[in-house]
Amino acid sequence: MGGLDLSFFSWSVIGPFVTKGFIFSVWLTVVATIGGIAFGTVLALMRLSGNKLLELPAAAYVNTMRSIPLLMVLLWFYLLIPFATGRPLGAENSAVITFIAFEAAYFSEIVRAGIQSIPRGQVNAGYALGMTYSQNMKLIILPQAFRNMLPVFLTQTIILFQDTSLVYIINASDLLKGLETAGKNMGRPVEAYLLAAIVYFIICFSLSWIVRRVQLKIQIIR
Repeated sequence: MGGLDLSFFSWSVIGPFVTKGFIFSVWLTVVATIGGIAFGTVLALMRLSGNKLLELPAAAYVNTMRSIPLLMVLLWFYLLIPFATGRPLGAENSAVITFIAFEAAYFSEIVRAGIQSIPRGQVNAGYALGMTYSQNMKLIILPQAFRNMLPVFLTQTIILFQDTSLVYIINASDLLKGLETAGKNMGRPVEAYLLAAIVYFIICFSLSWIVRRVQLKIQIIR
């Protein structure tokens, strides 16, 4: 094969292969982040409710998901559920469901820690004003907690974006799959995987820089 074929790194060469995959990877990251935070917040509130009927199932779900590799959960949804129901989910749908369900466990712990970081005095002040539990959470606790949690949310989102490359194993059309296809079609697999590493590094490093800037601004506000 000789040395590296630098022409492979041209957008005109790889663009048709990676555009769809890049869009899906970003879309999966956004959807899984929003869905994971929403579901994770519900799980966190269940664990902090003090009601065993809510707390125990939520704790069991979070601890189970955090103890199983993401790849295994992905294969569960892609292979086992269609086998049990007789209806295939498809690679993309399996990826979306898996990532929301899996990431919710991690976002739940972030939300729970954020809520517990709010001084108890503020909680008591809300109750002293006659607020209910839900009003206290909605108006006092969660707004402050989410501001404190923002850098951690963004960091987890970066990790999530990196993990989207795992959908390659179920043949979903993600960024890594697009680059691999380009490499196979042009007989340049080394260049394809090298470029994949470079692209993921650039994106994740840039996002990490943004997280640091956000964290500094939040510290100034405090």
